[in-house]
Amino acid sequence: MIKVSNLSKKYVGKSAVDQISFSVDQGEIVGFLGPNGAGKTTTIRMLTGYIPPTSGTAKIGGHDIFSESLLAKQKIGYMPENVPLYDDMRVREYLLFRAELKGLRGQEIKKNMNEALELCSIKTIKSQMISSLSKGFRQRVGLADALINKPPLLILDEPTNGLDPSQIRSFRELIKELAEKHTILISTHILSEVELICDRVLIINEGKLIGNNTPHELSEKMRSSTTINLEIKSHDNNIKEDISKISGVKKVTLEKEENGWKFMRIRVDYGNDLREEIMHLGSKRDWLIREIHFQRSKLEDAYIEMVQSKSN
Repeated sequence: MIKVSNLSKKYVGKSAVDQISFSVDQGEIVGFLGPNGAGKTTTIRMLTGYIPPTSGTAKIGGHDIFSESLLAKQKIGYMPENVPLYDDMRVREYLLFRAELKGLRGQEIKKNMNEALELCSIKTIKSQMISSLSKGFRQRVGLADALINKPPLLILDEPTNGLDPSQIRSFRELIKELAEKHTILISTHILSEVELICDRVLIINEGKLIGNNTPHELSEKMRSSTTINLEIKSHDNNIKEDISKISGVKKVTLEKEENGWKFMRIRVDYGNDLREEIMHLGSKRDWLIREIHFQRSKLEDAYIEMVQSKSN
């Protein structure tokens, strides 16, 4: 459904996207991850035809997004991060307007609009002014807009941004339902959502593609190390350094301090449970340890470690 080959975008000599290549097969849900400024939005804007590349190609359903832009765009339903809605229109009016812009005519408009309203659970608000809608409903209207011409590909840029936990859960279930009939590329910062709904994950950093695996495979890649989480209180200023000297410890990170308690993340060699050694050292140093637990690698750990290692 998507085929990207050596796609690049430069601004005044600086590469925002640097020769990335990937493909997304029909029926897949693919997460697109990366820190702020990594090149995610630039890539999405090129895929949707909003900006041209400096070099490389991108095809949607076999059509080049630049030389065959109209044919390619007909296959895309795009929902940007901040959905641009017309506040002075009612939901129904807005979707009718968008359907006409996308080339729908006659009974097809009404049929597709009713299906989109039903699918996005916004039938009850179709007569409301858009200006009166909550963030969650605005996102659903934006998604209905993306769906109204029944495109085979949905590109969703941070679709759950600004939603509360219950709205995020509801939106996640909706995306799973949509995946039965659509290929979905979803850009998001919420890694737990990626683990729950995505078949594959693409990770971009500093304009380069650094990961292309299933969530499980990415986690497995990081199984060269696992994590010990530690909550500790002491006037000793050398805690981090002392723990780092224990054989098998790869990295010690002070996550935060709160009311005198230090919250530390200790990366250790995979399968090497060093809690006893840390407790023994703490007893000798008179550290007060409130909690220490062993945690196997998650997608979040894999993502952070990959991004940090490529940036260093």
